[in-house]
Amino acid sequence: MTGTTPTPADQLPLDGAALASDPRMLAAVRAIGTRHGIDYTDDDAVTALLTERRAALRSAERGPLVWLGALALVIALLLPFAASTASTQAAKASLAASGPLLVIAVAALVRVRDHWKQELRHPALAGYREVLGVARAHGLALAYAPGWLEGRRKDSAGAWSEKAVAPIPSYASVEPQAGTADGEALPHPAEGPSAVGPAAQVPAKSQAVTEYETIAGQGGWHDETGCLLVLAAGGGAVWGATSDTPAGYGALVLIPLAILVWLFGRRQGLEKERLRAEALSYVRAVRAAQAAGAPVPELSTPLRALLDD
Repeated sequence: MTGTTPTPADQLPLDGAALASDPRMLAAVRAIGTRHGIDYTDDDAVTALLTERRAALRSAERGPLVWLGALALVIALLLPFAASTASTQAAKASLAASGPLLVIAVAALVRVRDHWKQELRHPALAGYREVLGVARAHGLALAYAPGWLEGRRKDSAGAWSEKAVAPIPSYASVEPQAGTADGEALPHPAEGPSAVGPAAQVPAKSQAVTEYETIAGQGGWHDETGCLLVLAAGGGAVWGATSDTPAGYGALVLIPLAILVWLFGRRQGLEKERLRAEALSYVRAVRAAQAAGAPVPELSTPLRALLDD
């Protein structure tokens, strides 16, 4: 997949052929599509929908109201500190202004959040989440579902949160269609039984992939901690020099500690990159097997995040 332009089906949790693999599921998907005015088995139409709605969500998160609210909040929090160094009259004016600014900041950020939720719950997008829920109920695992589709947020390490604002709905499981064994998903109608060959087999999850799932959300604090230690060492040295107190120079021992923290962070980062490469290969193999018609396991949140990236 590297170096090639992905097709619409490569970018979707499930393609139209998978949704048509069970007549009962196809009927339910078409009923949802009729309600929302979109054919959810049309890969091009669904890709256009997801592209449009993701752009709308990003716009809601990064619009001018976000910057206005953030700026007002920062100023409102800094004014009391500025007032402590100003004259009495200026201090009173600063404190009087911080209250309204705080109200403006909170109102702006709440409005941004409401707008984001409104975009997330767009009817056509909600319908697509229904489609994915129906597919799950009919035995199709979602090897990939983008975190933004459910309103998950990324943390400082770039991992999607477990909490979803608009999760994919859960429905009662549907009994396997006659002719399938042990609930195994039917091959796509256009492919036939011979389509799921050796190339479509789902690879076994290696130990490296499991390790990546464990450490994917870790890290990201080494640089900040190292900088704080260096600043603390510098502050202690300055205090020792200006106050004629030799004990202040003892803070310089924090510099070797900061170097150790940085080295540890670099080592962890290199290990994570190695494991990430293994995990990405596994995810691509699972997606390829799913596209070929093989039943696949549902990917964990860290592995789904790889596809989002």
